[in-house]
Amino acid sequence: MEIINFSVPAKEKRERVILAGLNATRRDLGITADDGSLDELAALVDTAGGEAVGRFIQSREAPDPAFFLGEGKAAELAEYVRRLEADLVVFDNELSPVQMKNLEAILDCAVMDRTGLILDIFSERAQSAEGKLQVELAQYKYLLPRLMGQGKNLSRQTASGGKSPIGTRGPGETKLETDRRRIRERVTRLETELKELKRSREVQRSRREKTGVPLVALVGYTNAGKSTLLNALTDAGIHTGDRLFDTLDTTTRRLSFSDGSEALISDTVGFISKLPTQLVSAFSATLEELRYASLVLHVADISNPSYQEQMQVTQSLANELCEPGTPTIYVFTKADRAPFRLPAGENRVCISSVTGEGLDSLKEMIRQNLDSRSVKFTSVIPYSCASALDMLYRTASLQTVEYGNDGILVSGKCDAKTYGQLEKLTKKS
Repeated sequence: MEIINFSVPAKEKRERVILAGLNATRRDLGITADDGSLDELAALVDTAGGEAVGRFIQSREAPDPAFFLGEGKAAELAEYVRRLEADLVVFDNELSPVQMKNLEAILDCAVMDRTGLILDIFSERAQSAEGKLQVELAQYKYLLPRLMGQGKNLSRQTASGGKSPIGTRGPGETKLETDRRRIRERVTRLETELKELKRSREVQRSRREKTGVPLVALVGYTNAGKSTLLNALTDAGIHTGDRLFDTLDTTTRRLSFSDGSEALISDTVGFISKLPTQLVSAFSATLEELRYASLVLHVADISNPSYQEQMQVTQSLANELCEPGTPTIYVFTKADRAPFRLPAGENRVCISSVTGEGLDSLKEMIRQNLDSRSVKFTSVIPYSCASALDMLYRTASLQTVEYGNDGILVSGKCDAKTYGQLEKLTKKS
């Protein structure tokens, strides 16, 4: 009789990670570590493929220049690492190259900080050519000053066919062990390639502006539900998952309204507290789209107990990236999971992309907001002022262009700024 062996494949071994941080009373609260920020760090570790097996927080006035933690506490952490058989210690704070080198020596295991972990996740998630270039540039700028004495982070080898350990994805050991001059040359080439992509984006943006179709930008904390909302509004078909930074590459889709008008709606990379400055800089070409948005949808996960703090982080970054005065609609997602009273007020809407609750109200709110800032016009442009017609072709939505004896009869819709320029040009003539 034949015996069939129904073997169950062994689970892939996950790296054992200890979360560490410093609650420094002299530093900005946005930089220090606490239980809440370590919860988020644990989610980042899980996203990167690791397993958080322990936590270690020290409270002191300021970081130690050599060990970040006090030397005695670092020795305690080393014993904790041995007891839990940890493979990696990830700090919720940013470490200097000297601190990282000294901690690796005393802990006898690999050490990363929050910035390095986020960059590692981005390296794995980037799909488009532009996204990969942006992440690689950010990683090189982060790793360049850390090349000396990187120790265990650079020496962790991947077994043949195995999964890359956390912190070893991206540029890789071979490139990082080359001299600084060659790495700087690579950074220069990456910046040049990204400038070319930026010029390409500017051409695309110019073409879009000629159509007069407004742009709506989605911003929000990572995993707030932006991609799911975009799918619900436009049938975009974007892959979504309950993971941090599930979407890195910008996606733009056309949104149609009941009155026949249209807008473009664009998803952006999710924000997070202590977002590495290298990433904001590297993704500037992508995030620059926010400056040209006619309307911003600030998406927040209402089911998350920390949604208000997450909104503050998002708003702070959006204020830096968006044009001042850009109108905002606050969209509270996952309303079907909210365990408390839903927020209400002007330019606020609660929705569920799963049940469809609030989606029609949101679309109407978007349409009204865009329409309220559009000016319908009919004007005769003298032939001596043909530059006004060129401007309208670039920035307005024209319905009629008729050439007559007295000038050019035009009608259509534009924003208030364009209308003001049209009036100035025609009055001068």
